[in-house]
Amino acid sequence: MSTSKSELDPEFLARQRQQLLKRRDQLGKSARDAETEETRIKVQSNLEAREFEDDAQKLDSLETQGHLVDHATQALARVERALKKMEEGTYGYSDVSGQRIPEERLKAMPEATTTLAEQQASERS
Repeated sequence: MSTSKSELDPEFLARQRQQLLKRRDQLGKSARDAETEETRIKVQSNLEAREFEDDAQKLDSLETQGHLVDHATQALARVERALKKMEEGTYGYSDVSGQRIPEERLKAMPEATTTLAEQQASERS
């Protein structure tokens, strides 16, 4: 893996950092909102008369909220990793191979820590 410091333009890095910080705030809020909704559904379920159809709908809602929380938590971890890479001076290089991540990918997905090919290979396995 490459140990050289990031060779990206400082202005580009500053813009990326701002985007990552904004994304971190959004994801944190999204996770908190989904957890609050999940708790509301659980509390409401315990207070109401039980109907099988209602239970099925509530279970579906809980599952959906759980997926939203999980997705936000995973995305938040990727954002935190990208911010850490900025501090380390390795932002823009793959965590897997050390190869340079194209700026176009970083612009589209500032939290990218792998090349597109590596991400696709990971998703297939």
